Amino acid sequence: MRKLVIIPTYNEKENISAMIDKVFSLSEPFELLVIDDGSPDGTASIVRERQKEFPSTLHLLERSGKLGLGTAYLTGFRWGLEHGFDYICEMDCDFSHNPDDLVRLYAAAVEGNDVVVGSRYVQGVNVVNWPMSRLLMSYFASVYVRMVTRMPLRDATAGFVCYSRRALETIDLDAVKMKGYGFQIEMKYSAWRLGLNLKEVSIIFTERQVGASKMSGGIFREAFFGVLGLPFRKIRKRQ
Repeated sequence: MRKLVIIPTYNEKENISAMIDKVFSLSEPFELLVIDDGSPDGTASIVRERQKEFPSTLHLLERSGKLGLGTAYLTGFRWGLEHGFDYICEMDCDFSHNPDDLVRLYAAAVEGNDVVVGSRYVQGVNVVNWPMSRLLMSYFASVYVRMVTRMPLRDATAGFVCYSRRALETIDLDAVKMKGYGFQIEMKYSAWRLGLNLKEVSIIFTERQVGASKMSGGIFREAFFGVLGLPFRKIRKRQ
């Protein structure tokens, strides 16, 4: 089974090389696709240099400017499908998601789950080094999503996910509208409405040690108001 990890980057020069080393040291073999949105700090240059060591398993797509987290993942999903991957995972570059957990997410997917979510809230609250204000915002955002959509996930906003090829071929990726963190909710909701199997695997989320968070008020507002419209959307399979 071919497995791909997609990591969008913008100004992640402090993290990207260590992340490449970590992913390629895992007990399960993963290929890695970095999608860089024109990082002015030279993130893409570091990836290009590391490709000399991993010419067949480290891939890079460069885009001109910050085009949104959701569009980066959609680009990566399409690329992964075109290149024949069986499982495609998404994660952050800042080590807030522990790369070791990729193996656990993949194992749960192989058991027959189409969307496996690395969940902060399925077993209590597993978040380290967040200020209380951000923790409460994140936790109650997931509560809000459950109330509005009735989707049975404890961590609908999670960005650490493993998708089966079947899931990404079933979801109409062209119909996904939200571009920021709301994208994470919309993808899970579409999968659930289409009858795909969803599973949460408990992880510990640790706040980044270096670099800056990309969260903004605009991203939060898009997710908040976008969720209200989800129950009224017609969710169709990809044609």
